[in-house]
Amino acid sequence: MNEPIVQLRGVTKRIGSKTIVDGLSFDVPKGEVFGFLGPNGAGKTTTIRMMVGLMNITEGEVLIEGHSIAKDFEKAIRHVGAIVENPEMYKYLTGYQNLVHFARMVPGVTKHRIQEVVSLVGLNNRIHDKVKTYSLGMRQRLGVAQALLHKPSLLILDEPTNGLDPAGIRELRDYLRQLTKEEGISVVVSSHLLSEMQLMCDRVAIIQQGRLIDVRLVNEYTDEVGKRSVLFEVDDAERALAALTEARDDLKANTGQGGIEVSLDREETAEINSMLVGAGVKVYGIRALTKTLEDKFLEITGGDQIA
Repeated sequence: MNEPIVQLRGVTKRIGSKTIVDGLSFDVPKGEVFGFLGPNGAGKTTTIRMMVGLMNITEGEVLIEGHSIAKDFEKAIRHVGAIVENPEMYKYLTGYQNLVHFARMVPGVTKHRIQEVVSLVGLNNRIHDKVKTYSLGMRQRLGVAQALLHKPSLLILDEPTNGLDPAGIRELRDYLRQLTKEEGISVVVSSHLLSEMQLMCDRVAIIQQGRLIDVRLVNEYTDEVGKRSVLFEVDDAERALAALTEARDDLKANTGQGGIEVSLDREETAEINSMLVGAGVKVYGIRALTKTLEDKFLEITGGDQIA
Protein backbone atom coordinates (compact mmCIF):
# COMPACT_ATOMS: atom_id res chain seq x y z
CA MET A 1 0.00 0.00 0.00
CA ASN A 2 1.36 3.44 -0.96
CA GLU A 3 1.99 5.91 1.82
CA PRO A 4 -0.74 8.60 1.72
CA ILE A 5 0.28 11.92 0.18
CA VAL A 6 -1.22 13.82 3.14
CA GLN A 7 -1.76 12.68 6.72
CA LEU A 8 -3.64 14.76 9.28
CA ARG A 9 -3.08 13.59 12.85
CA GLY A 10 -5.29 15.14 15.53
CA VAL A 11 -5.17 18.59 13.88
CA THR A 12 -6.75 21.18 16.16
CA LYS A 13 -7.08 24.96 15.89
CA ARG A 14 -8.17 27.11 18.80
CA ILE A 15 -8.53 30.89 18.72
CA GLY A 16 -8.99 32.14 22.27
CA SER A 17 -11.53 29.85 23.93
CA LYS A 18 -13.13 28.86 20.60
CA THR A 19 -12.19 25.57 18.94
CA ILE A 20 -12.43 26.01 15.16
CA VAL A 21 -11.02 22.62 14.14
CA ASP A 22 -11.21 19.76 16.60
CA GLY A 23 -8.86 16.76 16.38
CA LEU A 24 -9.07 16.08 12.62
CA SER A 25 -7.36 12.86 11.51
CA PHE A 26 -7.56 11.46 7.98
CA ASP A 27 -5.33 10.38 5.07
CA VAL A 28 -5.40 11.56 1.46
CA PRO A 29 -4.34 8.65 -0.81
CA LYS A 30 -2.04 9.33 -3.77
CA GLY A 31 -3.48 9.91 -7.24
CA GLU A 32 -7.03 10.81 -6.12
CA VAL A 33 -9.26 13.85 -6.20
CA PHE A 34 -10.12 14.20 -2.52
CA GLY A 35 -13.12 16.38 -1.64
CA PHE A 36 -13.51 18.35 1.56
CA LEU A 37 -17.14 19.09 2.41
CA GLY A 38 -18.78 20.87 5.30
CA PRO A 39 -21.55 23.27 6.28
CA ASN A 40 -20.94 27.00 6.79
CA GLY A 41 -18.22 27.65 9.34
CA ALA A 42 -17.30 23.96 9.63
CA GLY A 43 -13.57 24.75 9.50
CA LYS A 44 -12.74 23.74 5.92
CA THR A 45 -10.74 26.84 4.95
CA THR A 46 -9.03 26.92 8.37
CA THR A 47 -7.92 23.30 7.86
CA ILE A 48 -6.62 24.07 4.36
CA ARG A 49 -4.76 27.13 5.63
CA MET A 50 -3.07 24.94 8.27
CA MET A 51 -2.25 22.30 5.63
CA VAL A 52 -0.27 24.84 3.56
CA GLY A 53 1.35 26.64 6.51
CA LEU A 54 -0.68 29.88 6.27
CA MET A 55 -1.96 29.34 9.82
CA ASN A 56 -0.34 27.80 12.88
CA ILE A 57 -1.62 24.46 14.16
CA THR A 58 -2.62 24.53 17.85
CA GLU A 59 -2.26 20.76 18.29
CA GLY A 60 -1.55 17.74 16.08
CA GLU A 61 0.38 17.65 12.83
CA VAL A 62 0.05 17.66 9.05
CA LEU A 63 2.46 15.45 7.12
CA ILE A 64 2.94 15.93 3.37
CA GLU A 65 4.96 13.17 1.70
CA GLY A 66 6.01 12.22 5.24
CA HIS A 67 7.34 15.73 6.10
CA SER A 68 5.77 17.78 8.90
CA ILE A 69 4.41 21.14 7.72
CA ALA A 70 5.24 22.65 11.15
CA LYS A 71 8.70 21.16 11.77
CA ASP A 72 10.02 20.77 8.24
CA PHE A 73 8.09 23.40 6.27
CA GLU A 74 10.40 23.73 3.25
CA LYS A 75 10.56 19.99 2.54
CA ALA A 76 6.80 19.56 3.06
CA ILE A 77 5.69 22.57 0.98
CA ARG A 78 8.06 21.72 -1.90
CA HIS A 79 5.56 19.08 -2.99
CA VAL A 80 2.52 21.39 -2.86
CA GLY A 81 0.78 23.70 -5.31
CA ALA A 82 -2.14 25.62 -3.79
CA ILE A 83 -4.81 28.21 -4.47
CA VAL A 84 -6.39 29.44 -1.26
CA GLU A 85 -9.14 31.96 -1.99
CA ASN A 86 -8.85 33.64 -5.43
CA PRO A 87 -5.64 33.38 -7.47
CA GLU A 88 -3.92 36.77 -7.50
CA MET A 89 -2.63 37.85 -10.91
CA TYR A 90 -1.11 40.98 -12.43
CA LYS A 91 -4.02 42.03 -14.63
CA TYR A 92 -1.96 44.42 -16.81
CA LEU A 93 0.41 41.56 -17.81
CA THR A 94 -0.41 38.70 -20.17
CA GLY A 95 -1.07 35.23 -18.83
CA TYR A 96 2.34 34.13 -20.11
CA GLN A 97 4.14 37.08 -18.47
CA ASN A 98 2.45 36.19 -15.16
CA LEU A 99 3.71 32.62 -15.40
CA VAL A 100 7.25 33.77 -16.30
CA HIS A 101 7.19 36.11 -13.27
CA PHE A 102 6.17 33.27 -10.93
CA ALA A 103 8.63 30.87 -12.57
CA ARG A 104 11.51 33.18 -11.61
CA MET A 105 10.70 32.57 -7.93
CA VAL A 106 11.01 28.81 -8.29
CA PRO A 107 14.35 27.26 -9.26
CA GLY A 108 14.39 24.92 -12.24
CA VAL A 109 11.20 25.97 -14.08
CA THR A 110 12.02 25.96 -17.80
CA LYS A 111 10.21 27.64 -20.71
CA HIS A 112 9.27 24.14 -21.80
CA ARG A 113 7.54 23.53 -18.43
CA ILE A 114 5.64 26.84 -18.75
CA GLN A 115 4.37 25.75 -22.17
CA GLU A 116 3.48 22.33 -20.73
CA VAL A 117 1.24 23.75 -17.99
CA VAL A 118 -0.37 26.20 -20.44
CA SER A 119 -1.39 23.24 -22.62
CA LEU A 120 -2.44 21.22 -19.60
CA VAL A 121 -4.99 23.84 -18.51
CA GLY A 122 -6.10 24.58 -22.09
CA LEU A 123 -5.01 28.24 -22.33
CA ASN A 124 -2.89 28.00 -25.52
CA ASN A 125 -5.12 30.36 -27.52
CA ARG A 126 -5.29 33.14 -24.91
CA ILE A 127 -2.02 32.92 -22.97
CA HIS A 128 -0.55 36.01 -24.71
CA ASP A 129 -3.63 38.17 -23.96
CA LYS A 130 -3.73 40.46 -20.94
CA VAL A 131 -5.23 38.89 -17.81
CA LYS A 132 -7.71 41.78 -17.49
CA THR A 133 -9.46 40.38 -20.62
CA TYR A 134 -9.84 36.89 -19.05
CA SER A 135 -13.10 35.48 -17.73
CA LEU A 136 -13.14 34.26 -14.12
CA GLY A 137 -12.87 30.67 -15.35
CA MET A 138 -9.75 31.50 -17.37
CA ARG A 139 -8.18 33.22 -14.36
CA GLN A 140 -8.85 30.10 -12.31
CA ARG A 141 -7.15 28.02 -14.98
CA LEU A 142 -4.17 30.39 -15.01
CA GLY A 143 -4.05 30.05 -11.22
CA VAL A 144 -3.94 26.26 -11.54
CA ALA A 145 -1.18 26.57 -14.20
CA GLN A 146 0.83 28.73 -11.79
CA ALA A 147 0.31 26.23 -8.95
CA LEU A 148 1.55 23.41 -11.21
CA LEU A 149 4.75 25.10 -12.46
CA HIS A 150 7.09 23.36 -10.00
CA LYS A 151 5.58 19.88 -10.67
CA PRO A 152 3.95 19.41 -7.26
CA SER A 153 2.71 15.98 -6.26
CA LEU A 154 -0.21 17.62 -4.42
CA LEU A 155 -2.58 20.38 -5.57
CA ILE A 156 -4.78 22.04 -2.93
CA LEU A 157 -7.72 24.16 -4.12
CA ASP A 158 -10.03 26.01 -1.74
CA GLU A 159 -13.45 26.60 -3.33
CA PRO A 160 -12.08 26.64 -6.91
CA THR A 161 -15.56 26.71 -8.47
CA ASN A 162 -16.58 29.99 -6.77
CA GLY A 163 -18.03 32.37 -9.34
CA LEU A 164 -17.64 29.96 -12.26
CA ASP A 165 -20.47 29.34 -14.70
CA PRO A 166 -21.58 25.72 -15.38
CA ALA A 167 -19.26 25.44 -18.41
CA GLY A 168 -16.29 26.71 -16.37
CA ILE A 169 -17.06 24.27 -13.56
CA ARG A 170 -17.21 21.39 -16.02
CA GLU A 171 -13.88 22.43 -17.56
CA LEU A 172 -12.27 22.59 -14.12
CA ARG A 173 -13.67 19.16 -13.25
CA ASP A 174 -12.39 17.65 -16.49
CA TYR A 175 -8.84 18.90 -16.16
CA LEU A 176 -8.55 18.02 -12.46
CA ARG A 177 -9.47 14.48 -13.48
CA GLN A 178 -6.94 14.69 -16.32
CA LEU A 179 -4.22 15.85 -13.90
CA THR A 180 -4.65 12.85 -11.63
CA LYS A 181 -4.59 10.49 -14.60
CA GLU A 182 -1.81 12.02 -16.73
CA GLU A 183 0.45 13.72 -14.18
CA GLY A 184 -0.29 11.38 -11.25
CA ILE A 185 -1.06 14.43 -9.10
CA SER A 186 -3.21 14.16 -5.97
CA VAL A 187 -5.81 16.93 -5.58
CA VAL A 188 -7.51 18.18 -2.41
CA VAL A 189 -10.51 20.36 -3.22
CA SER A 190 -13.06 22.03 -0.96
CA SER A 191 -16.42 23.05 -2.36
CA HIS A 192 -20.03 23.62 -1.42
CA LEU A 193 -21.32 22.31 -4.78
CA LEU A 194 -22.26 18.77 -3.81
CA SER A 195 -23.41 17.68 -7.26
CA GLU A 196 -20.03 18.78 -8.64
CA MET A 197 -18.09 17.04 -5.86
CA GLN A 198 -19.96 13.86 -6.69
CA LEU A 199 -18.71 14.06 -10.29
CA MET A 200 -15.24 15.42 -9.49
CA CYS A 201 -14.00 13.45 -6.48
CA ASP A 202 -12.91 9.89 -5.83
CA ARG A 203 -13.29 10.27 -2.06
CA VAL A 204 -14.79 12.88 0.28
CA ALA A 205 -14.34 13.87 3.91
CA ILE A 206 -17.30 15.54 5.63
CA ILE A 207 -16.64 17.86 8.56
CA GLN A 208 -19.13 19.58 10.81
CA GLN A 209 -18.34 22.08 13.58
CA GLY A 210 -14.64 21.36 13.11
CA ARG A 211 -15.00 17.62 13.65
CA LEU A 212 -14.64 14.81 11.12
CA ILE A 213 -18.00 13.11 10.53
CA ASP A 214 -17.06 10.64 7.81
CA VAL A 215 -14.51 9.81 5.08
CA ARG A 216 -15.28 7.41 2.27
CA LEU A 217 -15.27 6.83 -1.47
CA VAL A 218 -17.93 8.86 -3.29
CA ASN A 219 -19.56 5.74 -4.76
CA GLU A 220 -19.94 4.32 -1.24
CA TYR A 221 -22.19 7.28 -0.42
CA THR A 222 -24.22 6.98 -3.57
CA ASP A 223 -24.35 3.18 -4.09
CA GLU A 224 -26.35 1.83 -1.20
CA VAL A 225 -25.20 -1.55 0.04
CA GLY A 226 -28.03 -3.99 0.84
CA LYS A 227 -31.55 -2.65 0.47
CA ARG A 228 -32.26 0.19 -1.94
CA SER A 229 -35.36 2.02 -3.07
CA VAL A 230 -36.82 0.59 -6.29
CA LEU A 231 -39.59 2.28 -8.28
CA PHE A 232 -42.04 0.04 -10.16
CA GLU A 233 -43.91 2.10 -12.77
CA VAL A 234 -47.39 0.54 -12.92
CA ASP A 235 -50.85 1.19 -14.37
CA ASP A 236 -52.59 1.21 -10.97
CA ALA A 237 -50.43 2.10 -7.97
CA GLU A 238 -53.14 1.54 -5.34
CA ARG A 239 -53.95 -1.96 -6.64
CA ALA A 240 -50.23 -2.80 -6.89
CA LEU A 241 -49.66 -1.67 -3.29
CA ALA A 242 -52.63 -3.71 -2.03
CA ALA A 243 -51.39 -6.84 -3.87
CA LEU A 244 -47.89 -6.36 -2.52
CA THR A 245 -49.01 -5.80 1.08
CA GLU A 246 -51.19 -8.91 0.94
CA ALA A 247 -48.34 -11.08 -0.34
CA ARG A 248 -45.49 -9.60 1.73
CA ASP A 249 -46.27 -7.67 4.90
CA ASP A 250 -42.54 -7.40 5.74
CA LEU A 251 -41.74 -4.95 2.91
CA LYS A 252 -41.58 -1.15 3.17
CA ALA A 253 -43.64 0.17 0.26
CA ASN A 254 -45.55 3.31 -0.65
CA THR A 255 -47.02 4.98 -3.72
CA GLY A 256 -45.11 7.79 -5.43
CA GLN A 257 -43.60 9.07 -8.72
CA GLY A 258 -46.15 7.28 -10.94
CA GLY A 259 -45.89 3.88 -9.30
CA ILE A 260 -44.85 2.19 -6.08
CA GLU A 261 -41.54 2.59 -4.26
CA VAL A 262 -40.30 -0.50 -2.45
CA SER A 263 -37.19 -1.03 -0.31
CA LEU A 264 -35.58 -4.19 -1.70
CA ASP A 265 -32.29 -5.94 -2.17
CA ARG A 266 -31.27 -6.88 -5.72
CA GLU A 267 -32.57 -10.47 -5.67
CA GLU A 268 -36.04 -9.44 -4.47
CA THR A 269 -36.60 -7.06 -7.40
CA ALA A 270 -37.30 -9.88 -9.90
CA GLU A 271 -39.57 -11.70 -7.39
CA ILE A 272 -41.69 -8.59 -6.77
CA ASN A 273 -41.99 -7.97 -10.51
CA SER A 274 -43.30 -11.54 -11.08
CA MET A 275 -45.71 -11.19 -8.17
CA LEU A 276 -47.16 -7.90 -9.49
CA VAL A 277 -47.58 -9.31 -13.00
CA GLY A 278 -49.21 -12.44 -11.48
CA ALA A 279 -51.68 -10.18 -9.65
CA GLY A 280 -52.72 -8.60 -12.98
CA VAL A 281 -50.79 -5.36 -12.51
CA LYS A 282 -49.11 -3.96 -15.64
CA VAL A 283 -45.44 -3.07 -14.94
CA TYR A 284 -44.08 -0.49 -17.41
CA GLY A 285 -40.66 0.02 -15.89
CA ILE A 286 -38.38 -0.74 -12.94
CA ARG A 287 -35.59 1.56 -11.76
CA ALA A 288 -33.41 1.91 -8.69
CA LEU A 289 -33.64 5.28 -6.95
CA THR A 290 -30.01 5.84 -5.97
CA LYS A 291 -29.21 8.50 -3.41
CA THR A 292 -27.09 11.45 -4.45
CA LEU A 293 -24.16 12.70 -2.41
CA GLU A 294 -26.40 15.63 -1.45
CA ASP A 295 -29.05 13.27 0.01
CA LYS A 296 -26.39 11.46 2.04
CA PHE A 297 -24.74 14.70 3.14
CA LEU A 298 -28.01 16.10 4.47
CA GLU A 299 -28.72 12.77 6.18
CA ILE A 300 -25.29 12.76 7.87
CA THR A 301 -25.19 16.43 8.91
CA GLY A 302 -28.85 16.68 9.86
CA GLY A 303 -29.59 19.24 7.13
CA ASP A 304 -26.97 21.85 8.03
CA GLN A 305 -26.40 24.48 5.38
CA ILE A 306 -23.51 23.78 3.06
CA ALA A 307 -20.77 26.24 2.23
